[in-house]
Amino acid sequence: MSYVPPHLRNNGSATVATARTPSVTLDNNNHHHHNHNNHHKLAFTSNNNNNTNANGSPSLPSFHNASRRSSAALPSPRIFATPDPVFPQWQPSERASRMTPEQIEEVRSRLNLDVTVASDSPPAPAPIESFTDMCLHSSIMKDIAYHEYTRPTSIQAQAMPIALSGRDLLGCAETGSGKTAAFTIPMIQHCLAQPSIRRNDGPLALVLAPTRELAQQIEKEVKAFSRSLESLKTAIVVGGTNIEKQRAELRAGIEIAVATPGRFIDHLQQGNTSLSRISFVVLDEADRMLDMGFEPQIREVMRSLPEKHQTLLFSATMPVEIEALAKEYLASPVQVKVGKVSSPTTNVSQTLVKISENEKIDRLLDLLVEDASQAEKCGHPFPLTIVFVERKTRCDEVAEALVAQGLSAVSLHGGRSQSEREAALHDFRSGSTNILVATDVASRGLDVTGVSHVINLDLPKEKIIRKRTGIFHYLWIAFLQLLCWHLMCLTMEDYVHRIGRTGRAGSTGLATSFYTDRDMFLVANIRKAIADAESGNTLTFATGKVARRKEKEAAAAQKEANIALSKQLGLGAASINIEDKYKFMITAANIKREGAADSAWDD
Repeated sequence: MSYVPPHLRNNGSATVATARTPSVTLDNNNHHHHNHNNHHKLAFTSNNNNNTNANGSPSLPSFHNASRRSSAALPSPRIFATPDPVFPQWQPSERASRMTPEQIEEVRSRLNLDVTVASDSPPAPAPIESFTDMCLHSSIMKDIAYHEYTRPTSIQAQAMPIALSGRDLLGCAETGSGKTAAFTIPMIQHCLAQPSIRRNDGPLALVLAPTRELAQQIEKEVKAFSRSLESLKTAIVVGGTNIEKQRAELRAGIEIAVATPGRFIDHLQQGNTSLSRISFVVLDEADRMLDMGFEPQIREVMRSLPEKHQTLLFSATMPVEIEALAKEYLASPVQVKVGKVSSPTTNVSQTLVKISENEKIDRLLDLLVEDASQAEKCGHPFPLTIVFVERKTRCDEVAEALVAQGLSAVSLHGGRSQSEREAALHDFRSGSTNILVATDVASRGLDVTGVSHVINLDLPKEKIIRKRTGIFHYLWIAFLQLLCWHLMCLTMEDYVHRIGRTGRAGSTGLATSFYTDRDMFLVANIRKAIADAESGNTLTFATGKVARRKEKEAAAAQKEANIALSKQLGLGAASINIEDKYKFMITAANIKREGAADSAWDD
């Protein structure tokens, strides 16, 4: 069905003519979802009720999940009926089919996979450690061989059989695990089974991503695995680029759209594309999209999809918001986790350096000049390095300072034009520029092979919004912030994603973080995380908006408790020791080891 903006859905319905007659149907298997969402599903009568495709040839057997959600958005005028989507009955090779439950568990244990299904759902497909055993389309196999993919990564081995079998998937894997190919290859195979698209038709599959850079990266992966398929057309639909070109591509008819939520909604509202034939949906970096405020757009798209569709949701962290989104829009999903969720990768060596704010630039220059010197002595090129900073203006300032020192650096932030951002990424990926100075726009989804060093010149933090209601109030707030600046709620998940730019795909990496007194809240979390990782404990960090609110509440409560204690002792608020206040966040074992570990932290 085509998209109708919310403000038009109840207006002028009598003027909307359709070539198909909608009829409300209630599938017994879907009844509980109707009650849950309080809206109807629309089933449309099409011209291929005799199970044929658009060319009149028999279609493949239909297979899809029973539980689906769609909105009651009115269908737009069409001059032809929309073909039913095809969900082929996929089967792996005979060898993979013969795996016993014991063998399946052994493979999952070896690949560090945690697979969960609902008690009333069938078991998840077995992980497959060979692309050949996945019985993929010959053209896809040809492209896999061309790009020298030898064997699936952990997430690919488990997620691809699930997606190929038509099941919904909730995937959670650390950065650099190969999850883009895990959904790209099944998506292409799905599109190849569908009736041909026509002008003003499509897309058949939709990938939503939070940023332009990630969308471009996904499109590149789609093209890599469809290079042998000249008929398969892909469009990238993101802001900051020529909307007229996007409109022409969408109206000409495409199989796959890779989009950011806001720009895709724009095209839907302008009538440049439709949701009527989408039967394969991917929400990539869903946690980041929610953090960026894209939840309304995601819900608009998901509510307006046709009844028969398959959904894959990938997230590097698993906050409660993601679990709620999955519960609402995924049908009995198979949940796959690879490794530890929301924790610093074990193959990244992390160093914390305490420093004053005005010494940061000089220390950064010293560090990078030393790296350049060591690389030259060893006859190696300068290691690819990403420097994360807090603000856009600081990003340009730092890049200019590095260039003035004779280093090769370029900046990347939201204030630069799309062409400037693409040029910066191209230079960094190609190695013509060795240092990328970036804001958090580069902290998620950016996949650059060979990043050796990530430097947090400024640790990630959330901004405090001041309500100015008079000079006295402003000064009072400023005074409290001066005393308790370190109480800002600093997000551990942003730190995890930043350092995840290195140590990817099994390689090792280095992360160096400068911190000041105001960063102690986050530093305590980082130290505790590393201590727990060294002791072998499984650790999951609190992530998402709900968790961050709880962190703020806990910090506020701790502040009040310390102020009350100081008053009782007659010391006054000014006597509070900033660092000592957060000793409660470090485990007893870690406190005992602190004297021995001082050299590692260089503070």
